[in-house]
Amino acid sequence: MKTIHTASMTPVVRSAVRSTVRSVARMAFAALACTLAPQFAHAQDNATSADSALIQRGAYLAAAGDCAACHTAPHGKPFAGGLPMSTPLGHIYTTNITPDPDTGIGGYTQEDFARALREGVAKDGHNLYPAMPYPSYAKVRDDDVAALYAYFMHGVQPVKQDNRDSDIKWPMNMRWPLKIWNVFFLKKGPYQDKPGKDAAWNRGAYLVQGLGHCGSCHTPRGVGFNEQALDESGNAFLTGALLDNWYASNLTGEHNTGLGRWSEADLAQFLKTGANQHASAFGAMTSVINNSTQAMNDADVQAMSAYLKSLPPAGGDGAPAYAYDPQATKVSLGRPANDAGARVYTAFCMHCHGADGRGFAPMFAPLAGNPNVLEKDASSLINVTLNGTGDLVIQGIPAPYPMPAYRDQLSDQQIADVLSFIRAGWNNKRGAVGAADVAKLRGATQSSEAAR
Repeated sequence: MKTIHTASMTPVVRSAVRSTVRSVARMAFAALACTLAPQFAHAQDNATSADSALIQRGAYLAAAGDCAACHTAPHGKPFAGGLPMSTPLGHIYTTNITPDPDTGIGGYTQEDFARALREGVAKDGHNLYPAMPYPSYAKVRDDDVAALYAYFMHGVQPVKQDNRDSDIKWPMNMRWPLKIWNVFFLKKGPYQDKPGKDAAWNRGAYLVQGLGHCGSCHTPRGVGFNEQALDESGNAFLTGALLDNWYASNLTGEHNTGLGRWSEADLAQFLKTGANQHASAFGAMTSVINNSTQAMNDADVQAMSAYLKSLPPAGGDGAPAYAYDPQATKVSLGRPANDAGARVYTAFCMHCHGADGRGFAPMFAPLAGNPNVLEKDASSLINVTLNGTGDLVIQGIPAPYPMPAYRDQLSDQQIADVLSFIRAGWNNKRGAVGAADVAKLRGATQSSEAAR
């Protein structure tokens, strides 16, 4: 290209040339901008879409982890905390996990969030009580932590609500011993797929052991309030446990009190609806169904079902496998019923659960062969008779016939009589319930029932 020397030009010509160059430059820049603008816009749309997808994924994972069940108090704002939780030492109260910068977690970085979630250490360095299931959440993978963080920071409405101190008295309320607890009982590191197992089994194991934190309720605790096993390698894993005046069921393949007689389809139905041909949800499991498992996609529910059904029988008491036999119970329910428990059953229970004890599943749970009836510990039966069940709400529709509370209608002795009848009936062959057992649980659940 030939170089133009402006020094030899007159001022008028030089001005014209410079004007022309500036015009050409402006047109070239405009053309370039027109060419690149759609690309920039597309990139911005992709970034917004990616953020939205990450937040949406985090919302799904928060449901899988059932975060709302603990961090949303009755009649409270979502994730603002304040729910009382019973411990052997007293009540603790769940914390505000909304993105409010003053009272919530709005000042948390992703690293702060991950440390609290997986190690039980808050941003200011204090240790969280292991009622927060961080030994299970320790297994959550990095990409899922990132999605959860995005959701809680950008998908949750901030709520200014101060956290409430625990009722635990000094010196038992000191937090520093929890550092020692973590040394012994916290196993760090996200879940690693087990070789030799297929993708569905590993997905189910990841959800059950990690975000689902099933072991937090269904695995017995040791003297240090630690879960006695964190996965299927431990014999105690998911063998059932007493927690907050309910007995969380055995989830192994045990024939009587566990899932031995359930199919994978039965288990998937229970996780989606809270009821099947064997049992109905009660206690904290109602909240799990309402807030968590019914919102999970079919593939994840099926993966959890497959994993749980793979667990060998454990935790049973050696009783023979249950076999239905109505004869003796039929005689007891004759007209008139010939014992105190049968009379209470006839008046209050038979119209839903049937003279044959088989109920009308899934609307009314069976009592014959029900794993919760066959359980050695009768706490759940006493609790549900005294206090009834919370509403199962499936796809926005409450179940039509929840178990009613009988604490005001029946005496301790009447409840003991009817539960003893049920536990002996239809070949259930379980021990009697004492009036003192009912009185004790009545007192223990008085405050929680009044708060409903």
